[in-house]
Amino acid sequence: MTSSTTPGGLARFNALDESAARTALHEACASAAWGRLLLAGRPYATAEDLYAASDAAMAGLTDDDLAEAMAGHPPIGRPKPGDPTSAREQRGMAGASEGLKAEMLELNLAYQERFGHVFLICATGRTGEQMRDAVRDRIGNTPEREREIVRTELGKINRIRLGNLVQEEQA
Repeated sequence: MTSSTTPGGLARFNALDESAARTALHEACASAAWGRLLLAGRPYATAEDLYAASDAAMAGLTDDDLAEAMAGHPPIGRPKPGDPTSAREQRGMAGASEGLKAEMLELNLAYQERFGHVFLICATGRTGEQMRDAVRDRIGNTPEREREIVRTELGKINRIRLGNLVQEEQA
């Protein structure tokens, strides 16, 4: 695909200098290894190529890389202050009752104590109740099973964030 037919936002992402592209990718995922792999794959002909590179990079992350990626995510129900991305992604908790918020706090703490990291779920489009039910279901998983679920959820989040990056670039 020639650059004249590459979507504008993707073409702009491809053209960013390495530092700016690294910063944009770090905002999507805090794993430096994931970011390096996506940087190395530029330029991307299509958004699907970018998503496929993200999926491949995600599949190859070590446990330490996953921990680094998860460290960039706030607990469900407590988006980072001043971060419109985490607030938008966790919108399902915004209107939750005080009881549900308190329950999520307890569940988040129990989950973090069990697994050593925040409960990670692709929260986009989910209600507070759905997120609560998911943490309830997953807290009994083995650490190995949970790590693979986290990898899958993180991959979904990364795809959404990369899509938003390309869309925002077009605006």
